[in-house]
Amino acid sequence: MKDAMNLSEMEVGYDIPALPGMDEADIQTPCLLLDLDALERNVKKMGDYAAVHGMRHRVHGKMHKSVDVALMQVALGGACGVCCQKVSEAEVFARGGITDVLVSNQVRDPAKIDRLARMPKLGARTICCVDDIANVADLSAAAQKHGTQIECLVEIDCGAGRCGVTTTGGVVAIAKAIEAASGLKFAGLQAYQGAMQHLDSYDDRKAKIDVAVAMVKDAVDSLKSEDLDCDIVGGGGTGSYYFESNSGVFNELQCGSYAFMDADYGRILDKDGKRIDQGEWENALFILTSVMSHVKADKAIVDAGLKAQSIDSGLPVVFGRDDVEYIKCSDEHGVVSDLNGALKVNDKLKLVPGHCDPTCNVHDWYVGVRNGKVETLWPVSARGKAY
Repeated sequence: MKDAMNLSEMEVGYDIPALPGMDEADIQTPCLLLDLDALERNVKKMGDYAAVHGMRHRVHGKMHKSVDVALMQVALGGACGVCCQKVSEAEVFARGGITDVLVSNQVRDPAKIDRLARMPKLGARTICCVDDIANVADLSAAAQKHGTQIECLVEIDCGAGRCGVTTTGGVVAIAKAIEAASGLKFAGLQAYQGAMQHLDSYDDRKAKIDVAVAMVKDAVDSLKSEDLDCDIVGGGGTGSYYFESNSGVFNELQCGSYAFMDADYGRILDKDGKRIDQGEWENALFILTSVMSHVKADKAIVDAGLKAQSIDSGLPVVFGRDDVEYIKCSDEHGVVSDLNGALKVNDKLKLVPGHCDPTCNVHDWYVGVRNGKVETLWPVSARGKAY
């Protein structure tokens, strides 16, 4: 029904939380609020950084799950494409006009492999990760069936302890099998060190990345000796992109959270010991919430509880205020400590979510605001695409 209706035909508070032109004060809550100015500055800053350092930036679509945000990152930030974690996410971005899509994950289920092999027909360069030589034959068969090409990155486990090959010999064996398989093309390496992204200390993060860079360099050199060149050596996140971009090995970044920024990423420290949300990146994403009860003198109850956010990385932080604090939540309610009685019913607060990725996934819309007015509404295009 929503696809067949214009925004102007939708009912605020029923179909959508706001309409363009509306005052920010009239937005229905709880909802996701985007500060468009801050978002654009973040996107342009990362794009400029990547260009100066001779890097491509493949933005991580799993963070925002939004075709509109991705298209902005391509247009304003010079992104070469997107990476996703699931085939269903990748399909959404390909249908939305993104022409270079990496599933930065393994695809093993036969039905998912078949869908992946059909993606090039949507006009998108289609890439996935491989860490098991047994996967190669299945990918090849699907690509041949549909008359398409799937490009493959061999994934290296460089410290995250999840998917990925742990030896250079294993990398070379899989790469050679991919290059020999009909319908497939060896495109390079995937080497994302996810386990270190949220370490507070800059030096601790660098120590972890130094190990990863050594592993990746050894793999790249060994592949060259087999006449296998890497178009993509990808990795790098919001907590480490400066390491990969100065490594002399990586050529593609995969940062996601930098564009929105959340409370967990915000607390990590840069090389000068400063929080990265206090100079490096701006908070652009908020959960807008309203006070719905204040019968307890020392606390306000707001309408953003567990169903409006993910708290796996901690509780949200009230933005721009130090007189009140979000202290706990249940399904439908958040409890805000208000010892001085600063809040009243229907007051609105901006919350910086603890973890933006899963928080965005529980909402239908982004409300884009500029200068106190609603400028745009963007659907969370790939919401719920977890398969």
